[in-house]
Amino acid sequence: MANLYKKDAPFQVYISFKKYLDVLEHIRYNDRLEYRVNYAQSLIDKTKNFRELRDGFQDISLLEKHEELIRLLLSDLFPTGLTFNEIKAASIPLSNITFNYTERFKNILKDAGKDFEIELRNIDDDEFYVFCCCLILQAYYKRDIKSSLPFYYDIPNKQGIMKHYKITVNSDFTEVYPTEGTKIPSEEVVDMLLENLDDFKLWKKYFPSESWILKGFTIISLVDCTSEVALSDLKSSMISIDPENLAPDENLIEIFKSYFDVSQLNFGLMLFNKKDQRLEKLPIYENLFTSHILDFWINTFDDETRRATFTNLNHNSKPIVVSHIENLDDEVKSLPSFRILRDNSINSFMVIPIVKDNELLAMMEFTSPVANSFNGLKLKKMEFFSDMILFSLNRFSFEKNYQIEAIIQREYTSIHDSVVWKFRNEAEKYFNASLAKKIYTLKQISFKNLTPLFGFSDIRSSSEKRFNLMLEDLNQQIECLHEIFTLTNSDSEKYLLALDIFENELNNEIKADSEQRFQRLLRDEIHPYLQAKLEIKTSSEVKAKIKDYFAQVFTQTDLFYASRKSLDDSITLVNRKLADVLDEAQIQAQQIFPHYYERFKSDGIEHNLYIGQNISPDLHYHSKIVHKLRYWQLKTICNMELEFRNFRKDLPICLDIASLIFVYNEKVDIRFRMDEKRFDVDWAYNSYYEIIKKRLDKAHVKDSADRITCPGKITIVYFGMENQREYLDYVNKLQKKGILKNDIEFLRVEDLQGITGLLALRVSLA
Repeated sequence: MANLYKKDAPFQVYISFKKYLDVLEHIRYNDRLEYRVNYAQSLIDKTKNFRELRDGFQDISLLEKHEELIRLLLSDLFPTGLTFNEIKAASIPLSNITFNYTERFKNILKDAGKDFEIELRNIDDDEFYVFCCCLILQAYYKRDIKSSLPFYYDIPNKQGIMKHYKITVNSDFTEVYPTEGTKIPSEEVVDMLLENLDDFKLWKKYFPSESWILKGFTIISLVDCTSEVALSDLKSSMISIDPENLAPDENLIEIFKSYFDVSQLNFGLMLFNKKDQRLEKLPIYENLFTSHILDFWINTFDDETRRATFTNLNHNSKPIVVSHIENLDDEVKSLPSFRILRDNSINSFMVIPIVKDNELLAMMEFTSPVANSFNGLKLKKMEFFSDMILFSLNRFSFEKNYQIEAIIQREYTSIHDSVVWKFRNEAEKYFNASLAKKIYTLKQISFKNLTPLFGFSDIRSSSEKRFNLMLEDLNQQIECLHEIFTLTNSDSEKYLLALDIFENELNNEIKADSEQRFQRLLRDEIHPYLQAKLEIKTSSEVKAKIKDYFAQVFTQTDLFYASRKSLDDSITLVNRKLADVLDEAQIQAQQIFPHYYERFKSDGIEHNLYIGQNISPDLHYHSKIVHKLRYWQLKTICNMELEFRNFRKDLPICLDIASLIFVYNEKVDIRFRMDEKRFDVDWAYNSYYEIIKKRLDKAHVKDSADRITCPGKITIVYFGMENQREYLDYVNKLQKKGILKNDIEFLRVEDLQGITGLLALRVSLA
């Protein structure tokens, strides 16, 4: 076996006791005490017949074969009087090969279980290799290199608690030298390597694998530093909050077990909502932590009791520590809260308020089914990381607010990424002025000389469908009420008459307020009447019909809503699918040139793009960018139509969409409206453009009753032949790709109020 390491290393390793035998030789010839001379002579004589102990070996089975001889040989280094106190063994440097253990070390390994393998903690292959090279620099080059990398063994105890041991190494009995033919790096190269500790390949170039000999053994001593390591891990866990991914540290419970030396431990944490005066769970820890006591607290006590308790905690924030619940007073044992402890097998616990500046921030609980797990000493250990808890909670609160602000900006405002730089510039000027105690008035945010792109995919005849489905719902509701009232006694005759009047009105001469008047009749008279019927002695048939009726009533309006809900669900699904296609395609469009983009959902999807140098002043802008984005828009509208065709059959209500693009060559200005917190076209200069947009939806073909938009077709509206030629080129490209048919229609748009001369072309999806 050429290498005793599991990892790649610059060494060939040999276990040897030569340097220690040399020490014994020195004692034999130089020590003045006769018993020391005799003792050294005796050990040397015992090893004479085992040359491998001096020459070195790689067969680790020899360690077991010579176990007693090695124990005797190293007895000076492992005093019998300290064997139950010291955690000590002989080993190969940085390896998992250890031998000649003290009794305490043996017991620790025995408790860990027969399948446990001792391994160094948290050292990767590259770090290991470079560290081995540093050993060469220390031993052969006599460089004074103090490694700052601490080494640990993680060993579980009988109870399964992970204990952490820091390793100190004595290398007095090792020697390092190059193999035959190894090129020894110069001092200049060594200096260069020490400046590049992270360059693993560079180190391996000058210290190739197995190019050096490591011969001898080391003495390792372990120090139990479980609390220190657990505390360090705890602090790291609390500091490492990823604002983009607020996720729980699933090792936190295990860290607490090690820190408090409690094998069966549950931990709970709740934040205090100052505004609502209540405790709140952390969603990221909901499935990881168990808060038995705090859960009982927030779910059982009334608001007044909780508020009084929290007010008291702000001024008297003493934690509660119970070592053993059986030691509690009988009066406490009679309380409902004590039953919670019993029901959840809690025999020892701590409840700790986290308070800063007399303000409650959070509550923590530690519970265990094992009695006497917690006491005043365990509580004292909390002091070592209480500041870290406060830091972590404050940072979590900051990141939470930051994310909420980001959501608000993303979901509820129209400040698009492409224009946010201008807002940031103004905000920075305002901030700098405030630091200098100067007055600064925020300037209006606007972008001038932009080319607009407008388009929509409109759900055809949605208003008509909604009206018909409203009649369907109301007629069904009247029919259901008719069935109920015909089964009841004579006191419902007036309601039957009212229903007949409404039914006739709905189906013949419906008025603008018919639905509202029907709602008032239901809310004020019919529904209270039916509710009373459920409370008194009524036939089971009538009660069943009344319950079935109320199951169909939409409580917010007191009306049947099933048919209209199917329409609303269908429109919602269409809007979401179309918006997803448009938003995904926008990623590609922004790469063509950054521009301002917005879309709106109503009965369909409407979108606006504004392109120009003003949006991205640092980039080169030219006219071809508009042509690329116009082609992108047409292709995207086609993809939206094709996507709609794929899922149309799955809609609860059959719908159609009709898509349109409006081509406008004139430049427009947009400005941010502070009152509405959104961008809008500056009407002072661009009202003509906005008027056209608003009237195209219902526009007809000139001298015809047909709308210019048509389901299954794309309509492009424009001024002038130049735009026509441009879009015919785009259409031709999509026809070659099999997306559009060869059935182009050339249309004239009817004269709209104050608008004449609009042209259109219309083409079908393939």
